[in-house]
Amino acid sequence: MAVAHKGSISMGMVLIPIGLYKTTVDNDIHFNQLDKESKARIKYKKYCSHCGKEVSQADIIKGYEYEKDKYVVMTDDGLERIKTKKDKTIHILQFAKMSEVDMIYYEKDYYAIPDTGAEKAYELLRQAMLAEKKVAIAKTVMGTNEKLLVLYPMKDGMIVKTLFYEDEIAAVPKQVPKMKLDEKELSMAKLLIENMTQPFEAAAFRDEYQARLRDAIMKKIQGQEIVTADTGGADNIIDLMEALQRSVEMTKGTPGKKRKAGTA
Repeated sequence: MAVAHKGSISMGMVLIPIGLYKTTVDNDIHFNQLDKESKARIKYKKYCSHCGKEVSQADIIKGYEYEKDKYVVMTDDGLERIKTKKDKTIHILQFAKMSEVDMIYYEKDYYAIPDTGAEKAYELLRQAMLAEKKVAIAKTVMGTNEKLLVLYPMKDGMIVKTLFYEDEIAAVPKQVPKMKLDEKELSMAKLLIENMTQPFEAAAFRDEYQARLRDAIMKKIQGQEIVTADTGGADNIIDLMEALQRSVEMTKGTPGKKRKAGTA
């Protein structure tokens, strides 16, 4: 797996060289755009808006438009020169409880892997944070952005979570009104939650639609017709209490009993 970012965790005078690696892989099926008549693939070309010639990636540079049609050019070397030593490190600013970081700020996750020779310092930081039940709040420059980070210790490593800044979080579009609830409905909702509660196991879940999509593609390749997967729908239950009662009946049984993955 290719490293996404190289740097060093900086904690006071301690430097821990690490690499950041993506924690996820893209397993989704992706479609190409085709011409309706010829079935040939649609391709996009980059061209100069001034002379109309097609340009390659090697001919493209970065420019910032400071006035209409006026640009200042910034090279990769110039962007690198304005980075300070602090920008090039994952500089720990403070420690905090994980519960104090609202989940709405999470952006991306990376595995933090120590370079050869940095394992001891890495383990010292990881085990100390685990013992104190704390995470590290840090900053570093990735590309052309200064990222706010959380260094999150796990039992077998460390995850670096990039965060959105507060001014990047959109306001709630509409406030949900507080309502006085019926005690019977609330009790029924709690019972439904209890009946459906079981330990979370990530391996028990999979993308069922992607599986059906792959199957449909194979059938099309083999010249078969795609059969409708399901024509049924849920009952149109208007009454909330009736809906809760029916749901509780459906989930009755031993709490925590393993259900088929992807089902309620």
